[in-house]
Amino acid sequence: MGQFLLVDSRKLDGFEGLRQAVHGSHVDVMQLGRGRLRGTLSHIGIDDFSLSIGTFNVGMRTQRISSDDKLIIGMLLAAEDRVAHWSFDMQLNDVLVIPPLLEHDGVFHGASAYAAMRFDINEVASLFGGEPRLSDPDTWRSRGHFRADLETGAIASRSLVRIMSHLRTQKSGLTRSTADFWKRSIVECIAANVMSSLPTDDNGSLPSARRLIRRAEEYLDEAGTRPVHVSEVCAALGVARRTLHRAFHEVFGLGPVSFLRHKRLCAVHSILQQSAPGSTTVAAVAMEQGFYELGRFSRYYLAMFGERPSQTLGVATLHTAWNDTASA
Repeated sequence: MGQFLLVDSRKLDGFEGLRQAVHGSHVDVMQLGRGRLRGTLSHIGIDDFSLSIGTFNVGMRTQRISSDDKLIIGMLLAAEDRVAHWSFDMQLNDVLVIPPLLEHDGVFHGASAYAAMRFDINEVASLFGGEPRLSDPDTWRSRGHFRADLETGAIASRSLVRIMSHLRTQKSGLTRSTADFWKRSIVECIAANVMSSLPTDDNGSLPSARRLIRRAEEYLDEAGTRPVHVSEVCAALGVARRTLHRAFHEVFGLGPVSFLRHKRLCAVHSILQQSAPGSTTVAAVAMEQGFYELGRFSRYYLAMFGERPSQTLGVATLHTAWNDTASA
């Protein structure tokens, strides 16, 4: 279980701690602001993929050397003063692209917070699957800056922090299928910001909605009970997210994200119903299906099934025991 997840979280007491600002990448750091640097630095590693979130209270200059062969995509989570990377002036929740083997120079003029994911550029086609411009590795081979939409950026920022907070508590690690789901969930937060800054792509004809939905459901059926992220479906079917979104709305009246959430809720319900009390927990099953906020999961579950997940656990076992007693 645990081989798919690395967790590291520490408090910073001096600028030297930021030399590992992005997990797996060495960064030269110079303090610009006065005062003792304080902050936090958290890393999540899922195979060769990593998410790093850092906060610090004084101005900093950071430089990455050109020997790093991984792609880094970062997002500015907070800043009390100006932040510039290369010649790009960053605003809140903007996305920065640092291609492999390219030197990077950033200046934070005051207290700031950031998130950065680092991975092999060959994973782009899979992780950004379904969005042609983002799933093309050439899109990420030159330095770039994407201006975040105010609302989308705020949602993405909160989601990244929640995911980091949740995965830090998973001492037992992740299964292969849930590891892939969480990677995609992290990428989705930053991808949403990038896509909100791109022009709408309405070129080409929309495939038959029902035919596309049938293909999507066939893929989900083959996946069984493991959690499936919407970007995985897009990649497998070779369709853009907007195309899939329109098709699901036309057929079901809800988007693919909501549809997949409903499907995962149904999977949780079935697993809990067939599990013997004491053999598992609601939290464990919810996590396996990609729900990392148990409070929100419980609200979704109650709204959908009219009962709490703890009420569902072991129902089939109790019915079997009752029937055996009745027939004895």
